[in-house]
Amino acid sequence: MNSFKSTITNLKGDIVGGISATFLALPSAIAFGFIIYAPLIVAAPIELRPLFSGMAAIGGIVGTIAMGLFTPLTGSTKRLISAPGIPAAAVLSVFVAELIKKGNVPLEFIPVYITLVGLFAGVLQLIIGNLGGGKFIKYIPYPVVSGYLNGVSILIIFGQLPKFFGMPKGTKLINSFFLIDQWRWESIIIGLITIIVMFFASKFVKSIPIVIIALLAGFLTYFAISVIHPNLLSLDNNNLVIGNISASSSDLFNIIKNRWALLAQIDINSIGVIITPVITLSIILSINTLNACLSLDTTSEKRHNSQKELTGQGIGNIISALICGIPGAGAMSATTVNIKSGGKTQLSGFFVGVTSLIAFLLLGKLIGWIPLAALAGILIFLAIRMIDTKSFLLLKNKSTVLDFIVMILVVIAALNLSLIAAAGVGIALSIFLYIREQMRTSVIRRMLFGSEFLSKKIRIQQEIKILEEKGKQTVILELQGQLFFGTTDQLYSVLEAHYSYCKYVIMDMRRVQSVDYTSVKMLLQILARLKRNNGFLIFTSIPLSLPTGQKLREYFEDLGLYETESLKLFDTLDFALEWVEDEILKEENISVTDDKVLNLNELELFEGLHPDILSVLNDCMVEKQYNINEIIFKTGGNSDEIFFVRQGTVKIFLTLNDGKQYHLLTIGKGGIFGEMAFIDKSKRSADALALSNLHLYTFSRKKFEEIQQKYPEISGLFFEKLAFLVANRLRRSNIELTVFQEN
Repeated sequence: MNSFKSTITNLKGDIVGGISATFLALPSAIAFGFIIYAPLIVAAPIELRPLFSGMAAIGGIVGTIAMGLFTPLTGSTKRLISAPGIPAAAVLSVFVAELIKKGNVPLEFIPVYITLVGLFAGVLQLIIGNLGGGKFIKYIPYPVVSGYLNGVSILIIFGQLPKFFGMPKGTKLINSFFLIDQWRWESIIIGLITIIVMFFASKFVKSIPIVIIALLAGFLTYFAISVIHPNLLSLDNNNLVIGNISASSSDLFNIIKNRWALLAQIDINSIGVIITPVITLSIILSINTLNACLSLDTTSEKRHNSQKELTGQGIGNIISALICGIPGAGAMSATTVNIKSGGKTQLSGFFVGVTSLIAFLLLGKLIGWIPLAALAGILIFLAIRMIDTKSFLLLKNKSTVLDFIVMILVVIAALNLSLIAAAGVGIALSIFLYIREQMRTSVIRRMLFGSEFLSKKIRIQQEIKILEEKGKQTVILELQGQLFFGTTDQLYSVLEAHYSYCKYVIMDMRRVQSVDYTSVKMLLQILARLKRNNGFLIFTSIPLSLPTGQKLREYFEDLGLYETESLKLFDTLDFALEWVEDEILKEENISVTDDKVLNLNELELFEGLHPDILSVLNDCMVEKQYNINEIIFKTGGNSDEIFFVRQGTVKIFLTLNDGKQYHLLTIGKGGIFGEMAFIDKSKRSADALALSNLHLYTFSRKKFEEIQQKYPEISGLFFEKLAFLVANRLRRSNIELTVFQEN
């Protein structure tokens, strides 16, 4: 029962919200339709103006119907209202003006091009949505978007000023300033009042759309002037208004029929002019929609599905274009009205389409009385608001001056060449900005020497001393980001200063995001340089695949970077460091694989002790042997023994919740482990595994306490040496931590 009641409540809210939103979305859409067709209406002969005016009105109405009926059913964002808006009006009006300016497209064919731009913009949105591209749109560089929108805004202003002055059709802006005697004072007053009303309405009126208020102000001003000039009360040969139009279902049918008939007559070679508007419009509409969705997320405390929403928007725009409507996007103003009026679900957007369909049949001929100067004033005001004044803040910081220059170059291209050229410039500069940003970020995250960072293998002090002395032979480079032609030279330049004494170059690849052909060639050059000096290039932590999907190991092998005598591959940095350290020790004639089993006096901890003390300790030791891969102890175990490695290698690790192992230490011959549980009598905090056949001495806490009672001086000496060894380990760890902080 409660569920049924909730459904009825939601339905009522959706109906009321949808109807309320229609009063905002539909008049605005009609106005945007006229803004798109305004250059065509002005440029057309008087006898064709009613035809194009009807197309403008019907385009706005049908666009609202299509976006309302289909987008909510295929999108995913609750309460979002989609309708024609300023992004479509801005891009398409400039596109129409450019087609008229070039003069290579007959006027009667221009509506077909408008339809094609809307159609393919919808298709592109559909593709972007299905490919999950919604999350990438936000990465378009800000200076490029800002420059393009600023260029569009200025072009709109320049294009509307002659209409604002009431100049004859086809008059260029520059000529308008020299033909002041032809200015129509009626047009200027209508335009000024429209702009003034929009300005104040935007500040003080929140519940009614400012476009509707401005159009009403333009209407009233026009009819007030008609008291002085009664001839303005006629639509015939009246250049100040849209003129006679007819917007009915039969007109829509005829428009659809004629437009698709004209499509077959279009010169296929001229179709390329729609490419840039299609790309631009699809991106701007998508950004506009996703911004509206983000705003909704903050009020609904839910996350929108950008992929599904863009798919729905694409379907809506495709259907709108097929029935000669203008494209649209998520409209935040109409959405706000919908929410405040009780809209709850996607059905509220659907009822916008239903209400608009009903209104389509009831509009009458009022649209014909819309003053052209009022439309010009609305578009000029909106264009001024579109100008990104914040972009001038880029001049305040030296690091962003180049971004400002990029923005200005896009604006200049838009004003002096065309929007197509501006888009091309924008794409080129986007690539430039991306490369610049990547080159400003060092591909080397951290560089260390072998003396600063040792492997996790615990070694005796004699070996550590040698490794520190020979540490400059090893360079460790933690790489990051993009390895491509713009960044790889950093590697070569950095290593240039170290080739004379560096023998081992380790490159940790775990943070690398992408690799290109040029970078591999540079790595081959580094390998060749090291090979000449009998050195080694070592890669560690090579990802199975990069975020781009690239199989890095396969890519390296295909281009000649495969494991050889001079090139080594290791799964982790620690394994690579351990191998390098073993190689350095071998060069110093210190065997790391000696089969000899150490006696107690040969262990580092007991070096220099008196034979009598060694004899006492030796009697307390228990010899144990473990086979390879045999567990010595596990986390949580209760044993309190300390272990001394006489031969072999031990791995100390943690077993994580997902079953994976985290490597803590490797203990080689002569080392000790298990000292924590021996000292504090607590449970084992890690696992110990034999990496080879193992010989150990074990010394239990119980035996130690027996010695403590009988030979307190021996127990004190043992603890002193043990503390000294642990302190050395901690001191070494502190040195490495300091190095990491400084790098």
